[in-house]
Amino acid sequence: MGCAPSIHVSHSGVIYCRDSEESNSPHQTTTISQGTTTLHGLFVKTDAADSIPSRRESGGASARSRTPHCCSVEAETQTSSSSAKHASTAEVQVGPMRLTQYPIQVLLIFAKEDNQSNGFWWACDRAGYRCNVAWTLESALECFLDKHQEIIVIDHRNSKYFDAEDICRSIRATELSEHTVILAVVPRTSADQEETSVLPLLDAGFDRQFMENSSVTACYNELVQIEHGEVRSQFKLRACNAVFTALDHCQEAVEITSEDHVIQYVNPAFERMMGYCKGELIGKELTELPKSDKNSADLLDNINTFIKKGKEWQGVYYARRKSGDSIQQHVKITPVVDQGGKIRHFVSLKRLHCTNENNKQLYKSHREDKYTGDNSQSESGSWKCKNRRKDSVKSITSQSSDAPSLQTRRYSSMARIHSMTIEAPITKVINIINAAQENSPITVAEALDRVLEILRTAELYSPQLGTKDEDPHTSDLVGGLMNDSLRRLSGNEYVFSKNTNLSHTHLPVPNTINDVPPCIAQLLDNEESWDFNIFELEAVTNKRPLVYLGLKVFARFGVSEFLNCSEATLRAWLQVIEANYHSSNSYHNSTHAADVLHATAFFLGKERVKGSLDHLDEVAALIAATIHDVDHPGRTNSFLCNAGSELAVLYNDTAVLESHHTALAFQLTTKDSKYNIFKNIDRNRYRTLRQAIIDMVLATEMTKHFEHVNKFVNSINKPMASEETSPHSEGSDTECTANIKNFPDNQTLIKRMMIKCADVANPCRPLELCIEWAGRISEEYFAQTDEEKRQGLPVVMPVFDRNTCSIPKSQISFIDYFITDMFDAWDAFAHLPVLMQHLANNYKHWKTLDDLKCKSLRLPSENNN
Repeated sequence: MGCAPSIHVSHSGVIYCRDSEESNSPHQTTTISQGTTTLHGLFVKTDAADSIPSRRESGGASARSRTPHCCSVEAETQTSSSSAKHASTAEVQVGPMRLTQYPIQVLLIFAKEDNQSNGFWWACDRAGYRCNVAWTLESALECFLDKHQEIIVIDHRNSKYFDAEDICRSIRATELSEHTVILAVVPRTSADQEETSVLPLLDAGFDRQFMENSSVTACYNELVQIEHGEVRSQFKLRACNAVFTALDHCQEAVEITSEDHVIQYVNPAFERMMGYCKGELIGKELTELPKSDKNSADLLDNINTFIKKGKEWQGVYYARRKSGDSIQQHVKITPVVDQGGKIRHFVSLKRLHCTNENNKQLYKSHREDKYTGDNSQSESGSWKCKNRRKDSVKSITSQSSDAPSLQTRRYSSMARIHSMTIEAPITKVINIINAAQENSPITVAEALDRVLEILRTAELYSPQLGTKDEDPHTSDLVGGLMNDSLRRLSGNEYVFSKNTNLSHTHLPVPNTINDVPPCIAQLLDNEESWDFNIFELEAVTNKRPLVYLGLKVFARFGVSEFLNCSEATLRAWLQVIEANYHSSNSYHNSTHAADVLHATAFFLGKERVKGSLDHLDEVAALIAATIHDVDHPGRTNSFLCNAGSELAVLYNDTAVLESHHTALAFQLTTKDSKYNIFKNIDRNRYRTLRQAIIDMVLATEMTKHFEHVNKFVNSINKPMASEETSPHSEGSDTECTANIKNFPDNQTLIKRMMIKCADVANPCRPLELCIEWAGRISEEYFAQTDEEKRQGLPVVMPVFDRNTCSIPKSQISFIDYFITDMFDAWDAFAHLPVLMQHLANNYKHWKTLDDLKCKSLRLPSENNN
């Protein structure tokens, strides 16, 4: 047969076909291996459906070879060379925009094959359209969601087989159908019958009706008219989405009114400038809005006289904000004239004119709303760990004693955010630019705005770190956690002795979440509480808490349903992942992974977090938490780099462990279909999910800790705080999170911050859990110091010597340097009063021990008890 067309059969039996380059006829005969039927121009399973006509006959009739009836089938035409000119892409002009329209796709939905379905099939072939056929509602919806056809033809002649109006409503219920034209094929009426009304069809979602006519020419004429009419119009309307997206992100305030000066559209910049919400303005006449009395008496008349002649007007104009303040604006009003010369709209562009103190103050506020990189931190504030922490503890403990409102506590967190003393160079630059803008001409101020926009996208948010008040614990933590490598020893290689567990056939399959032992089930009943005791779960599961907690949490968030995988696959995957955590590690084991998974699930349950993320983000976060430390060797990145380990060489001393965790997790997952949880999702969704998981795991690497925190504060906390504290703000949490959803970069910042906080949430756990975690991480650092000394490697954290280390001092330094600012920022967003109270109590515990010169986890008297 020469070069055969390519065929892809989906899991549902939907068949998609493409011609090879050498295939030039829709009528070439191709044989399906599973049957004997040969079809011209398409491929169908001969044991699965009625065949589409194999040849065209006069009058649109066709000879058909029959096969056993099936509920549904979808097939796709093969465009012939004779019709290729119709199927080529077309250039469409929409104003100044030039768009490319690709060949039309048509979906035929018929209860059974007959002359009418054949007529439309061959009409599509003649027009060069790509065509699919579906016999049931389920297959029709699947095909439409996959291919997004521009035209859908539904058989409305006989309700015995299916409800055409119900199918139409189901398609219209999807967002993708907004620009789709749906045609109803209705029975022909006799001469003595009155033609029925089309209103019921329109109410059901149809756009047109087609009187039954199986002539290929009649069907062809109908489809071509739809293409050049409704389809072309809908195609142009879709292009408007790009225009409105540009307007919504425009820095200038934009207002569009009708020829009668009724407001039809305002962009977010206009809302910020004038203090109104969009809903308060749309549909109102400009004359209904309050006017400033600072304009000359005849200014409005002069403007109207000018623009009604179709001429553009620009100048300085005073406007009154919702608050009653008058602001001076540069205004440009452009009439929009249609082809007949009639004015249809007026488009106004407005910029603040900074010539007085009110305008300057508003301009500064306006810029801070636009540029989330603006920072109000003090230039002169010096970094003092102990003093800063004392103030924080006083603030938190006083809050707990007075039991203030949630809103008051959140503002306290925001106050600490705005006075953060770990100041990055970029912060100082932004503050200097802000100060320079206040007394600059508008042209200079706008140029500096553009400078700020560039700066906020650059990687400039990591603070400059020097000696930290001569605190060796802080210095060692920074050196050990934030540097990939320190002093390199030549020729001294460290090869980790633990091998990755790639074989898991010997491991028994765990029980389902509905059939776990009572003692485990009773513990898991409390897993949604922040005070959930992960160590009790570790004990009753024989150090396998990740499988059991994972099953419960993943079921709660519908992970299996999202991934379209069975519970058995998910159980096997959790088992494989947990088997590759090292139980010999005192800290970085599967109990830590389960703890991070628990914290992540808890954060995902908070209203503002939940409203800001999509289901894919939730699934990615839970998977990332599960795998984030898989195969951790119980040593830091600095140790591996100094030892010249194989992993450090492989990953070029950069994010060594975090890169290994993600790479190994995906290798393990895709190694065997028995535990490949991604095997049933499409390629695009898999790539999006994989990228989100990788990004979150890499965010747990500490070298970019301050960059992630600073970006979250500048891009999430401060804009939301400005909205909450503004006297003109009437926005709710729902509106705030909806705005965040519109910006994927903000969603990424939230996911990074969430897993970072979950990863180091130990100081925010109840005191007994916090103490246990502190003992475990200290033991792991002690073991690393011991090995560094044995191997002759640089000791990256000398204070973690088991004979001399003060665990309370190390915890105080860790909380001061890494935890306080990060959890203040996360609390201000996610509202976490319980965590912040635990943090205050735990810090007080460590401070009390340190004041008493105690170096252990508890006072000796408590240990004896």
